[in-house]
Amino acid sequence: MLIETLGAARDLGRLNEIAGVLARHGFGDTVRRLGLADALERAGHALHRDHAADLARLEPPVQTRLAIEELGPTFVKLGQILAGRADLFGPDWIAEFARLHSHVPAVPIDDLRAQLREDLGDEPEAVFERFDVEPLAAASIAQVHRARTKAGDEVIVKIRRPGIREIIEADLRLLDRLAAVAESELPALQPYRPRQLVRELARSLQRELDLAAECHNAERIAGNLAVLPHVLIPKVHWEYTHERINVQAFIDGIPGSDLDRISADGLDRLLLARRGAQAVLKMIVEDGFFHADPHPGNVFYLPGNRIAFIDFGMVGRLSARRREELLQLLLGLVEREPQAVADVLLDWTGDGHGANLGVLEGEIEAFVDQYHGTPLADLHLGQMLADVTTILREHRLALPSDLALLIKAFISLEGMGRGLDPGFHMATEALPILRQVMRARYQPKALGKRAWQTLRRGLALAEQIPHDMSRALRNLRRGRMQLHIDLAHLKRVGDQLDRAANRLSLAMVIAALIIGSSIVMTVSGGPTLFGLPAFGFLGFCGAVLGGVWLVRSIWRSTHRRDGDE
Repeated sequence: MLIETLGAARDLGRLNEIAGVLARHGFGDTVRRLGLADALERAGHALHRDHAADLARLEPPVQTRLAIEELGPTFVKLGQILAGRADLFGPDWIAEFARLHSHVPAVPIDDLRAQLREDLGDEPEAVFERFDVEPLAAASIAQVHRARTKAGDEVIVKIRRPGIREIIEADLRLLDRLAAVAESELPALQPYRPRQLVRELARSLQRELDLAAECHNAERIAGNLAVLPHVLIPKVHWEYTHERINVQAFIDGIPGSDLDRISADGLDRLLLARRGAQAVLKMIVEDGFFHADPHPGNVFYLPGNRIAFIDFGMVGRLSARRREELLQLLLGLVEREPQAVADVLLDWTGDGHGANLGVLEGEIEAFVDQYHGTPLADLHLGQMLADVTTILREHRLALPSDLALLIKAFISLEGMGRGLDPGFHMATEALPILRQVMRARYQPKALGKRAWQTLRRGLALAEQIPHDMSRALRNLRRGRMQLHIDLAHLKRVGDQLDRAANRLSLAMVIAALIIGSSIVMTVSGGPTLFGLPAFGFLGFCGAVLGGVWLVRSIWRSTHRRDGDE
């Protein structure tokens, strides 16, 4: 039964709620195609179909966003992840996903006290010199209160919402099962890789639920950016920090969205844009560990044209190999080298899953080549990356999740820079850093280190070869050796053999008709046509028609093959 596929009885209530929300927002057909309607009715639940007239008039991206917001924090987080997947969704969908936020009220302080006493060891008013019971902000996973430590430090106290882990884990179980059903029942969703997106969501939420992990991220980035004195990362107060609570220094600055106040306080907006770009580029290109959501709500501007980054719940990680590929891609875009861009993107998308890679490569090269001769200051790097992902989406290709997160960060960063100052040019800021990092890769010390690593891996592989050969021979003696041969285009080869056999059979029939008709022609008597034996004459006509068809078929096949070449 589908109910068994979708989960245990403990999740049926939530499943019914999800189906009801989807139906209210115009997705009743999807609910029925997934089999949820019948399953829920068999389980004793009714599927509501009260479509509101105003919702029916909304565009699908807007309806989807409203449904996601109503479904709660797990689905909101999924939508926020999808907001970074320009390789999967068009601009209208991305714009709506970017607007996602949870409409959740703050948890009353009395409902938090039991959890706070467990984590802090006492009432918050006893632990801190001052604790504001009214929160500064409330989100789907946690809410933030302001406080002052007994040492006199102004801090923010971030508290995880009680019971949120259980809710999210139940939603993730359902999403995983629904994604599996969707991939099998709705083939149109397969290019979006539903199960892979759910796994990505689960990893992201597990990290965000651990508020202490957010502080570890902050300290790691603070250490990496210590060489940039104009960048500030809030100090973590570890004596109060646990999985369900963290305490960090309070940042008293201008929010990134308050552009008028930046000018009123006399800050240099272009300098702020350049310093922010330098910090994020260093995180991405040099360190491979970056703030994955650098939007204005997570940035503050301070006196002296300093910048503070907050909220490190969502971070991105890039391996050394990914950073090298990224360098090649960005340099190819900035320096207008289409072949370099095409090579990297084709490597990232793998085998293409049936896409016409020749056409794709040609489109990428044409896209990059259109910027040939364009001044560096006129290049919009974020928009170029967005356009490249659009090309991939049109070919139904998806980027790996770490790279999608990276491109989202680049686009957000350039948008922030141009918001601060329309004269900001991301490509101009990026080029010196990219060249510096590329030169550093070819310093003698770096080359020697990579050579030693390659030699060490080669020696380890050589040492392992006798053991692998011995194991393979043992499996061969025991009859456990299996040989898998994967022939490319095997179906096409089979079709060609089938057509060849059909032609050969027809040729044999034609030959038999000619021989048989010739024999009949020598026999006197019987019906005649045009003074000739009728059966012999008809046999020759059939042979002529078959021969004409056979010659035409061979000519068409040869002509088509020459055209393909």
